Amino acid sequence: MHVLWRVIVKEFLQLRQDRRMIPVIFVAPVVQITLFGFAVNTDVTNVPTVLVDQDKSAASRDLVSRFVGSGYFELVGVEERVEAASPWLVTGDAQLALVIASGYGRALASGQTPRVQVIVDGSDSSATTVVLGYAGAIIRGQAGEATVARLRSLIARAKAPPPGAGGRIELVPRVWYNPDLSSRWFYVPAVLALVLMVMTMLLSAMGVVREKEIGTMEQLMVTPIRSWQLLVGKLFPFAVIGFVQTLLITTVTVWGFEIRLEGSLALLLGLTMLFVLGNLGLGLLVSTVVGNQQQAMMGAAFVLLIPMILLSGLIFPIENMPRAIQYVTYAIPVRYYAEIIRGIFLRGSGIDVLWPQALVLLAMGVSIMIVAVLRFRKRLD
Repeated sequence: MHVLWRVIVKEFLQLRQDRRMIPVIFVAPVVQITLFGFAVNTDVTNVPTVLVDQDKSAASRDLVSRFVGSGYFELVGVEERVEAASPWLVTGDAQLALVIASGYGRALASGQTPRVQVIVDGSDSSATTVVLGYAGAIIRGQAGEATVARLRSLIARAKAPPPGAGGRIELVPRVWYNPDLSSRWFYVPAVLALVLMVMTMLLSAMGVVREKEIGTMEQLMVTPIRSWQLLVGKLFPFAVIGFVQTLLITTVTVWGFEIRLEGSLALLLGLTMLFVLGNLGLGLLVSTVVGNQQQAMMGAAFVLLIPMILLSGLIFPIENMPRAIQYVTYAIPVRYYAEIIRGIFLRGSGIDVLWPQALVLLAMGVSIMIVAVLRFRKRLD
């Protein structure tokens, strides 16, 4: 144990001597989650809207006020003709054109089909889908209220409500875990997985090859250090770094972005260490097959990091991927860690719910580490 402890101390001293690395390890994660939290926001609000109101009735003005008052749309221009709205969409000054045809109010009051057109810039398909959903809900809401008012008027004139006319069905939705439907609640916890992957995998990937480049591998070869002692001694500091980064990112997430940690912090830290184990194993595996730090960084980034980020479900839903790619994602550890962090942060899930993901992470981490250890040799070539 004394030999192992000296190797661990050596790694910490080596990290401390590299003064440029300290800000990267401890300051960069905080900066990343801060920038990511404010920049990545897929909520659709204040959509610039140009209005073409050819009816100019009380009903059309009410519809416009519903659009503006919803907070989803912002009126940026008014035109008299439909053709005049096209330049607004072409230049990008407006994303939506609301066209209310003449006779809209009269048709709405008489029970006929009113004519209203919504023209949307479809360059961003995901945002367009959301915008059309908001616009459709507002238009249907006004039409529904007009229908109810007309039926009440008919019932009042008849002086006797028909059977069942007094009943009313009202939908009151209740959203759990993210009541405001804020995209930030979905994306910000994912930064924890991204930072841990980048930091622990890259640091461990460059751990062994750095010894070759700075010339200390020869000294280690003639010492009575066993391979497992050197291996554990080099990886332990990176595990500690991952633990500290988890605390930093969690603190910024909870206090900076007011995203509540519904579950147990201890459980989050414990399962995070399982994820870090797999990352350290992958980084070590890369370091055993490359010759220098540049190769280690490029190999870890392009062969492991980018595919894992894209296929993990952290950013893009796995359900939208082709079936064959969905099967591939089962071999990616971060897929299970994404379920863990969102389960603990948003749903307050415990180990009774997350044990399958934890078991898979443990199995993957141990398997990857065994392969890396078998490839590890205390030698230069």
